[in-house]
Amino acid sequence: MKRMAVVILVVGAGLSWAAEPAWQGPSADLSRWPLKVSENKRFLVFHDGTPFYWQGDTAWELFHRLGREDAEKYLETRRQQGFTVVQAVVLAEIDGLNTPNANGDKPLIDNDPTKPNEAYFKHVDFIVKLAENKGIVIGMLPTWGDKWNKKRGTGPEGFTTTSAETYGKWLGQRYKEAKIIWILGGDRPIENDGHKEIIRAMARGLKAGDDGRHLITFHPPGGAGSAQWLHDEPWLDFNMRQNGHVAEYTGRYDKTLDDYNRTPSKPVLDGEPIYEDHPVSFDASKLGHSIAADVRRPLYWDLFNGAFGHTYGHHSVWQMWTPKRDPINNPLMPWTEAILQPGARQMQFGRRLMESRPFLTRIPDSTIIVTDRVPTSVPGTGRYHFAATRDSAGSYAMVYVPIGRSFSVRMDVIAGPQVKAWWYNPRNGEAAEIGIFSNTGTKQFLPPDPGEHLDWILVLDDAAKNFKVPGQ
Repeated sequence: MKRMAVVILVVGAGLSWAAEPAWQGPSADLSRWPLKVSENKRFLVFHDGTPFYWQGDTAWELFHRLGREDAEKYLETRRQQGFTVVQAVVLAEIDGLNTPNANGDKPLIDNDPTKPNEAYFKHVDFIVKLAENKGIVIGMLPTWGDKWNKKRGTGPEGFTTTSAETYGKWLGQRYKEAKIIWILGGDRPIENDGHKEIIRAMARGLKAGDDGRHLITFHPPGGAGSAQWLHDEPWLDFNMRQNGHVAEYTGRYDKTLDDYNRTPSKPVLDGEPIYEDHPVSFDASKLGHSIAADVRRPLYWDLFNGAFGHTYGHHSVWQMWTPKRDPINNPLMPWTEAILQPGARQMQFGRRLMESRPFLTRIPDSTIIVTDRVPTSVPGTGRYHFAATRDSAGSYAMVYVPIGRSFSVRMDVIAGPQVKAWWYNPRNGEAAEIGIFSNTGTKQFLPPDPGEHLDWILVLDDAAKNFKVPGQ
């Protein structure tokens, strides 16, 4: 995929940085639409079998808060950064029923989900088509969870099974030809049979309306996954987790591997990890706000634990905050500045790395890493956890190294007799060859920045495969 250089000035921060080459043309080749689950039930692919890498962003308030000009600014920036999916909510969280959109329109007549407001949905249509023209798939949430989970809702309104199915069918028919993925749920748990029946009814309506043309998943609350309630539902095409706004691996991001290992096999994705510039664990007074390093770690923890892609988020962007709006949980900057934060542009380096090696045969494998005498050092724990993945046929392996600490790996995971080793920098997408080694025994590696809190990725290739430089 051809790329061009782009220089971006971050005005609000008083700093400028030169972005890495951006995608030229659409983020994804949507001419291969539709999407389906791969034969091995681990990935998403286009109808011709070409892999689809989910590089998502949480823009929950996109339909509700942005007008056409701002939507263009947002989507074009994400296109240049290589994003392929934008997750947005039709009936939005922040007073989405009673506060009009940028054009002054509310989504429903009398807050009745069986009476959609045509003017509101024409604006949704515009944004969906705009995204499609940029090669971006909309991950469309029909509603935020407070509209069906009445117990945790924000008002008296709520879906019934009948209205959920009716609304779902109407949405499905309207967006039958659109390039979207349905995301049910919306940050709320399924707490009883009534909740589950509402979700089932909406899924049933969507499939009836669009003739089953689009994939469906479920966005759960923090620390949870769709699998714990819905894994065996036939309409649930892949599992989505919300590992949530914590910075530690243990107890959160390790759960992606748990869902990967469920039977029957279904693809898994972290649809909401920690956001950039978000209060860590919702407790900024003790833990401060997250930075780019905090969002890079979950990217590779999730990918190397078997996820087929990843969703990024920024605390200002999900709510499309500006100084004219009431802030939620202390956003640090307007969304127009936040879309240029370093963590967002660094997501593309994960995509480039995954797409530079055989894609559909990648599996998680922590046994690549040799456990140290002190296991809390290697493979480590907390935010210092090492993770590993490899090709099932042994053509390559990768180890995510969150810190500058020496570690050893099993060289026999590579099938060929000679192993070419590389360091890949997840901060700028650059790679440097280390050398050629035998595929026998174990070998110790030391990251380029020993003793520093800087992450790296060790890439091991079967030298006979003559793969391109990692990330190219």
